[in-house]
Amino acid sequence: MFFFALTLKPVIFDLNFYYMSETKPKSFWTKPEGVTGAVILMMLLFAGGYLAIGFLGAILSFLSTTIGLITALLTLGVLIYMVLDPSTRTLVSFMYKSAMRWITGLFVEIDPIGILKSYVQDLKTNLTKMNRQIGQLRGQMHKLNEMIINNKKEIDTNLNQASQAASSNQQAQMLLKSRKAGRLQESNVKLEDLYKKMEILYRVLAKMYENSEILVEDITDQVMVKEQERKAILASTSAMRSAMSVIKGDPDKKAMFDAALEAVADDVSKKVGEIERFMEVSQGFMQSIDLQNGVFEEEGLKMLEKWEAESTSLLLGGEKEDIIHRANDAADVLDLNAPISHPEKVGRTNQYDNLFE
Repeated sequence: MFFFALTLKPVIFDLNFYYMSETKPKSFWTKPEGVTGAVILMMLLFAGGYLAIGFLGAILSFLSTTIGLITALLTLGVLIYMVLDPSTRTLVSFMYKSAMRWITGLFVEIDPIGILKSYVQDLKTNLTKMNRQIGQLRGQMHKLNEMIINNKKEIDTNLNQASQAASSNQQAQMLLKSRKAGRLQESNVKLEDLYKKMEILYRVLAKMYENSEILVEDITDQVMVKEQERKAILASTSAMRSAMSVIKGDPDKKAMFDAALEAVADDVSKKVGEIERFMEVSQGFMQSIDLQNGVFEEEGLKMLEKWEAESTSLLLGGEKEDIIHRANDAADVLDLNAPISHPEKVGRTNQYDNLFE
């Protein structure tokens, strides 16, 4: 007899991480260099205020003279002109942002090409872990399926024995075997429901593995091509030339190119985060299942069901609903012995090419 006990242990993972969002360029202040710029700007304002208060007497004495008054008016005029004149304002902004990028680059990796290369390494590591996790899940599903089959055989045996006892007018034996068959049937209902949840998990992991391989190929191709293009742009574009282009209102080629690369890096970062968190969820779910003693955590199933009902997937997209439907379709039998499919590169377009058009 196989009983399932529902434990109330807390589960330390959350599935509210799936989201779909349009790729929008980040503003300067939301980037690492923007944080540096905000901190330095506040420090400058604080230092200026501190010096103004500390030397207030000397400043007032200087302003009381004719030269001091003229100097103050000229300085004020220059500041007003810089604020009101679009070209000057743009030039100062460009110079400040460039300086903040240089300072930030001394401590933090902000080169989009370098960031994408690090994501490729993360994805390759995740692929190895995911493949191992899929193998573990496949083994658990084989065990669970074997238990379901054995239970069905024992149900048939007990029903036959109950039928024989009834024909022999052995009421006590008939009731005993009938109740045992009923309990086994109840257990199998729970086992089959758990198997369906594990099947969803398996199908999702397999599809994520396949899509992650595509993602690695696409990023690797982009890095290989765009790294050379970026070097060419950097070689042909100086800081002064970029500044003059910005003042004229012309787009800065390097800035536009980097913005497209940053959009790719931002999208990849979300997908890498989704992969890693779902792997944590699947690992926690599998660890909550004790097939030997028939114990699983109810909260783990609730989390998976919540993901099915509410969450969206940036990596899976519209395939998520199809995966859930196929897992719940009795006619679509999952072959656990089938190898995980690998994407064909021939005839497939790179998902990030449109960002550079």
